[in-house]
Amino acid sequence: MFAAKNFFLAGASKNPPPNIEYLVVAGGGGGGGQYYAGGGGAGGYRTATGLAVSSGSAITVTVGAGGNGGSSTKGSNGSNSVFSTITSTGGGGGGANANPLGTQDGNTGGSGGGGSSYGPAVTGLGGAGNTPSTSPSQGNSGGNGNVGSGGNNNAAGGGGGGASGAGAAASVAVGGAGGVGTSSSISGSALFYAGGGGGGVEAGTAGTGGSSVGGNGQVGTGTAPTAGTANRGGGGGGSGYAANGGAGGSGVVVIRYSDTYDAASATTGSPTITVAGGYRVYTWTGSGSVTF
Repeated sequence: MFAAKNFFLAGASKNPPPNIEYLVVAGGGGGGGQYYAGGGGAGGYRTATGLAVSSGSAITVTVGAGGNGGSSTKGSNGSNSVFSTITSTGGGGGGANANPLGTQDGNTGGSGGGGSSYGPAVTGLGGAGNTPSTSPSQGNSGGNGNVGSGGNNNAAGGGGGGASGAGAAASVAVGGAGGVGTSSSISGSALFYAGGGGGGVEAGTAGTGGSSVGGNGQVGTGTAPTAGTANRGGGGGGSGYAANGGAGGSGVVVIRYSDTYDAASATTGSPTITVAGGYRVYTWTGSGSVTF
């Protein structure tokens, strides 16, 4: 009689997890530049449990960069983040008002960018969120701009959309607030991700970033619009007057599974690895891979 032997794939864990929990957040969109600009939309936000993983083969991890803030144009969209079969879409750039382009709508994206405006008659529309469509939703739409009253002096841009709420529409002399993000404790600490950027205004009150991870908009030529928070997928703040928009924040990929299963057999991209609360947690702030 031959003794029984256990066989496993070279490079694979002896006791790999059959499935994992994930958080995949894309890069946020940049805020619009130049005049009365919209805030950038948050990066797409996707999270769930029970994603099946196989052992012995590397799973690619892609962390999306934030979009650039616009100069005399709308902001750039953020880049997608990917884990296995899960793709989160980059946030939409915020609209801008800049000659010779005129008023611009916010871009579509995981969450949409806010629209710009131009007095006395032209209002830019917020971009649609959750593009392409997934269920459950990745994000929400950006808010519309507002033409103000009595010329351009109090025109304002709309807020970028966030993971849990649409960007607010601008009102007279008030930039739209960025849409609220979503809190997750997958990393072991409760943190907000994917808030939209606030809209800019020439004179009045700028929009604030959603959940303190979206960037704040600018008033006139005052303090520059701020960037979305890095590795949280926040949208950048919109320009008030003749400034560059704030950059979108980069995304992040986090996975976890029960610590009763083995550690991954290999990783690239230098993820942060923690074991606490009954979970093994892997957090990537740059692209890489994992093999179970």
